[in-house]
Amino acid sequence: MDELRTLCAEIRGYMVECCSSNPGHLASSLGAVELIVGMHYVFDAPKDKLIFDVGHQAYAHKILTGRKDIFKKNRTKEGISGFPKRGESEYDAFGVGHSSTSISAALGIAEAARIQGLDEKVVALIGDGALTGGLALEGLNNAGDRKTDLLVILNDNNLSIDINIGALHDNLLNITTNPTYNKLKENVWNTMGEGKFRTAMQRFVTGTKSSIVKDSGGDLFEALGFRYFGPIDGNDEEQVVKALKRLGTLHGPRILHAITTKGKGYAPAEKDPTVWHAPGLFNPETGERIKTRYEAARYQDVFGKTLTELAKIDKRVVGITPAMSSGCGMQEFANEFPERFFDVGIEEEHAATFSAGLASEGMKPFCNIYSSFSQRAYDEIIHDIALQKLPVVLCLDRAGLVGEDGATHQGCFDMAAYRSIPNTIISSPKDELELRNLMYTGMHSETGPFIIRYPRGCGEGVEWKEKEFVTLETGKGEMMLKGSGLAILAIGPVANRAYEAAVEYGKLHGVNPYVFNMRYLKPMDTGILEEVAGECKMILTVEEGCLAGGLFGAVTEYMAEHNHLLTIHGAGIPDKFIAQDKQRCQREECGLDTGNILERITEMMRP
Repeated sequence: MDELRTLCAEIRGYMVECCSSNPGHLASSLGAVELIVGMHYVFDAPKDKLIFDVGHQAYAHKILTGRKDIFKKNRTKEGISGFPKRGESEYDAFGVGHSSTSISAALGIAEAARIQGLDEKVVALIGDGALTGGLALEGLNNAGDRKTDLLVILNDNNLSIDINIGALHDNLLNITTNPTYNKLKENVWNTMGEGKFRTAMQRFVTGTKSSIVKDSGGDLFEALGFRYFGPIDGNDEEQVVKALKRLGTLHGPRILHAITTKGKGYAPAEKDPTVWHAPGLFNPETGERIKTRYEAARYQDVFGKTLTELAKIDKRVVGITPAMSSGCGMQEFANEFPERFFDVGIEEEHAATFSAGLASEGMKPFCNIYSSFSQRAYDEIIHDIALQKLPVVLCLDRAGLVGEDGATHQGCFDMAAYRSIPNTIISSPKDELELRNLMYTGMHSETGPFIIRYPRGCGEGVEWKEKEFVTLETGKGEMMLKGSGLAILAIGPVANRAYEAAVEYGKLHGVNPYVFNMRYLKPMDTGILEEVAGECKMILTVEEGCLAGGLFGAVTEYMAEHNHLLTIHGAGIPDKFIAQDKQRCQREECGLDTGNILERITEMMRP
């Protein structure tokens, strides 16, 4: 046990060392060290399947499973993914990156093992935040109903163990996990057989136990068909190992409630776990964060400040976020208008329908969801918002290529996914000022979902603060550069790269292509399309979204439908998942930087 404690300390120190110079998700992984060490100590991975939720708590798992050295290159193109990934290691039983998937996946794995007669244990580690997601509750409900042999570990880092009831819970844990007790219980149950007496006894036992453990939430899990154990101190290696050893001998759906401290073992992270969830660069000795100097305002900050301004103009403006208030820039709004701010937890589906409910009663909801996470709310956006023409402004942050988070978080699919939905407006600003004005425009929209997608990171450096709001006519773009021969139709900030490339081409060759900022994907500016069809022979679409079904698809469909015979090429994200790398490098890989766009122009304009 002393060696295990030493190992935990070494893992923590190594995590801090690596993440100080190569940023990652630190606080969550620090808090889960003992749980992960215990899981690997007690269970026989990879034969036994260890499933993680979200994955940013799994750094100790990666370090323990042959990836210690390459962990220094975590979240880089030359290194490993920041999340468990099936193709990376046989120990990564299931790939994750989004929240609340672990229980459903583990249930499927456990049922597959049962059907195939495999002798393997299946363990899912889920955080308390992820447990708010509907998918996690659906998995619990199904597993409890099927009586599947599955162990769920609840990593609860939002509460502390109450000193007054700690001994009671310790005794309860010792009793309920004791092998003799459980064998006796099983024998008694089998002797009783099915019948009213056994049913009555089960209700009595469940009710009695529920009254004891209700303060820990155990009654909820018992009601869902899980046997509840705990809580234990999840940062006490001896308690963790003892509990897992005993629970490993039991069968059926069971849940171990472990209380942990997010950021455990590193004082700055324990003090402010929210900031240290993903702290960026820092000095590991002092904990001093090395702040990044931004050349321009970040889009998330433009959103947050603009939302606050709009809320002062109209008392019906409300803000909704599924647990990403700091990430999306909504903290200032939350502080100034707490009664109009709603953090609904990791519940994107609920966020969308909740926003629809607000809109149905005349409110002006701004629902901010990361683009990749919005995929989970697809049905709600169709059925609850668009179908009823409810005016919800959906702000999709982190649209396009997101950098080091990699394939699980790329916001590539939103334009293609939502373009086919009736009553929907889809827009993407080329800079900070346009984001501000699109938000103002969306606030006055009454036709259904008004989608504004914008990227992670900094804007173009244009002046936007306290500028007078301007309505940007729906379905209208703008000409950025007049030219001839070739028309570049771009949407989003990449329109600026297209403009730079076109100007550079003009300097080199004495003539430049047209450049249009389409601004709206739906409805598209058909006036621009008709103008281009009459003036040009070629079109190049440019978008930081997937080519299949996005701007390229929309333009191609229009031209074909209206019998305009033009050569149409597209620059965008190809039909593959883009791995982790710096945003700049990902854009180069997809041909969305100025240099690559210039090459495309040169190739198309060649006589």
